[in-house]
Amino acid sequence: MDKTIAGNDEGNLTGSFAGLRVLDFSTTIAGPHCTRMLADMGAEVIKIEPAEGETMRTRPPVRNNCSTVFGQLNVGKHSVVLDLKSPAGVEAVRRLIATADVLVENYRPGVMRRLKLDYAAIRDINPRLVYCSISGYGQTGPSAELPAYAPVIHAASGYEMAHLAYQPGRSRPDYCGIYHADVVTGTYAFGAISAALYQRSTSGKGQHIDVSMLESMLSLTLNEVQGTQFEIKPPQRPMFGPTATSDGYVMMAIASEKTFQNLMQVIGRPEWISDSRFARYADRRANWGVLMDGVEAWSRTQTTQACLAALNEHGVPSSAYRTVREALADPQVAHRDALAEVEDGGGMFKVLNQPFRMSGATVAAGKRMSTLGEHTLSYLKEIGLSEREIASFSSLRPKSAQG
Repeated sequence: MDKTIAGNDEGNLTGSFAGLRVLDFSTTIAGPHCTRMLADMGAEVIKIEPAEGETMRTRPPVRNNCSTVFGQLNVGKHSVVLDLKSPAGVEAVRRLIATADVLVENYRPGVMRRLKLDYAAIRDINPRLVYCSISGYGQTGPSAELPAYAPVIHAASGYEMAHLAYQPGRSRPDYCGIYHADVVTGTYAFGAISAALYQRSTSGKGQHIDVSMLESMLSLTLNEVQGTQFEIKPPQRPMFGPTATSDGYVMMAIASEKTFQNLMQVIGRPEWISDSRFARYADRRANWGVLMDGVEAWSRTQTTQACLAALNEHGVPSSAYRTVREALADPQVAHRDALAEVEDGGGMFKVLNQPFRMSGATVAAGKRMSTLGEHTLSYLKEIGLSEREIASFSSLRPKSAQG
């Protein structure tokens, strides 16, 4: 399926990273999210796993021992099984490093050093290698070796307490079910890798990239970072949230003067445009609760659909509160080909494509999931191991399913 921008009729495009080889030592979400982006843009991504496979292979939904969550993160990659605790496994990795353009790992700092696979230990093997390390707190410093997962980073970054400040009447932080830190950090890693590859194109040299989940999450707290430096009297910003209709809720964002004025026309309160409580942004912010009570007095008389129709007609940004299932059923999602159908040992399932399209390159998910260890033998042969050396490796036979 062509993933170019609408109107581009070139049928011979390739991915921007076609010809690039990536060694992927990452697990769980942040690193695999980054390398999936590279794979979708044409890179040859070689995922290195232990004989039992990465832990995400067991995450539901699982069909025939195949996890679709793992599939969404790793479709389009090649699977190689190596024991990094064995000298033979490490030697195979070192040979693969000599052929690679990028290496991505998200072990706890110190692990790759103990394996003698850290950047300092391998840079002479391949001076052009772009080596990206993703960790909770960065590779050095007093917190560097602390264990970290996304929910811990959410709390450590101040994000959860900042979010709590926007929840009237709440005194306890929310539970964490969606891992923003992983996706944000993986995306920052992708951007840094892209920049390092561009720099290499002129300098001829690779480099080490150190990506911190903590700092990635801090980037989401724009107002709060500034608020720690300058006294800001609350409320710091309008509190956008659910506005009740007769049969549900809508979200509306009143983020500009024109939006405010248009909304006042919709709700039949044109006189509020010049009301001293609401006329200026600062006034509205100080009287936000009163303003939204007035808006809700109107919206409660409307169905959600009628409310959205009126808001859209007047250019007020708004949406119903949808489930993910409902969002995926949006005709706009189909129009954008936002979902791709892929295959694993359990059958067909859908994954998200990248949220961008390029007029000069393809951006698309792979068609199928590699089985665990499927490409081990071919890569060991490529790097020059003899039949005797290959025979000394265990767990090299391709698996019939992911797990």
